[in-house]
Amino acid sequence: MTAPGLRLEHLRQRLRALGAKPCHERLVLRAWMQARPLDSGPRAAEDFLPGRLREALPAMAVQWGALARLRSSHPGQDGSERLLADLPDGQSVECVLLPRDGLCVSTQVGCAVGCAFCMTGRQGLARHLGSAEIVAQVALARSRRFVKKVVFMGMGEPSHNLDEVLDAIDLLGTEGAIAHKNLVFSTVGDRRVFERLPRGRVKPALALSLHSTFAGQREKLMRHAPRIDPAELVALGEAYARATHYPIQYQWTLLAGVNDTDEEVDGIVRLLAGKYAVMNLIAYNAVEGLPFERPSAGRTKAMAQRLNERGVLTKLRNSAGQDVEGGCGQLRARAIRLRQVAPA
Repeated sequence: MTAPGLRLEHLRQRLRALGAKPCHERLVLRAWMQARPLDSGPRAAEDFLPGRLREALPAMAVQWGALARLRSSHPGQDGSERLLADLPDGQSVECVLLPRDGLCVSTQVGCAVGCAFCMTGRQGLARHLGSAEIVAQVALARSRRFVKKVVFMGMGEPSHNLDEVLDAIDLLGTEGAIAHKNLVFSTVGDRRVFERLPRGRVKPALALSLHSTFAGQREKLMRHAPRIDPAELVALGEAYARATHYPIQYQWTLLAGVNDTDEEVDGIVRLLAGKYAVMNLIAYNAVEGLPFERPSAGRTKAMAQRLNERGVLTKLRNSAGQDVEGGCGQLRARAIRLRQVAPA
C-alpha cells in the first residue's frame, strides 16, 4: 500500500468548510507550524476568526496533533534528538532534531530504493506520507525546540512522493518561516526532480546521494535507484545549482573498503572539481545484520583532506545520534520487533 496519508489540501478544505477565508487559513496554518495555539497570532482576536472556526479549533488541534504524535525520544550526546512519531493509521516514522536548529523529516513509511547499507531500505515501502503528515513533523519538532532548517533526508525517497513533498516545501517556504535555502530536498537522483523543482515558487536546496562515481558500483549500493550515470547526475545538479545559486550537497556514506578507495577519490575529483558543490562525507552508522563497516577516523579525515587539496570542498559529517543507535530506520525497526514479540 503506497497511497499517501492526509494532505494539506484536506486541512484547507476543512478550514474553508468552517468559513475560513485565505487570511484565516494562513493564520491557523502558521500557528500550527510554529507549535502555537491555532487561534494565536497578531490578528487572532475574538472578532477576526469566523465563529464556527473558532468553536472547532480545540478539536482540530487534537486532530492535527495526532498527525505525528511522539512515541519516544532519544537524545544524543551531539545535541541531536531522534524522535519516533506515530501516524494516525498506527504506522511510525522517524525525524531528527539536529544541532544548530535543524530538523530531518521523513517522507515515506519505509523506502523502495533498497540501498544496501540502509535499515530503512530493508523494511521496504509501506506507504507515502501525505503533505500534512510531513509538515506535522515540523510542528512536533517545534514543540520541543526552535527549528529554522528542514532537510528531507529521513525515511523514504522524496522523489517517489514528489507531489506531497513539494506541497509541504511550498507551505514551509511561504508560511512556515523557513528560508528557501534552508529547505533541503535530498534524493538518490530522479530526472523528474530536475524538471519539477525549478518550476516551484519555493526552490529548495538540493542534496544528491552519490556514494560512488562508478555506475556499476553505485547500482549495487542503490539497487532500485533510477539508472543515471554519475556524470549525468552531476551535470543535472550543476545546472540546478547555477540556476538557484545554492551549491549542491553531495552525500557520500563511507563504507570501509567499498567507496573509500583511491579510485573513488580520483573519480570524485574528476566529477566535482570546479563545480558549485560541497561533498559531505558521512562515516557509515553500523546496522546490525549488514556486511558493511565504518572506516577508521584516520582514513576518513585523510580522504577529506585529499579531496580539499585537489579542489573539492569537502566536509566531514556525522549521522546524528549514533551513540543511541538511531541511524535512519533503526528506531522504527526496533519498535516493530518489540511489537512482534510482545505477548498477545
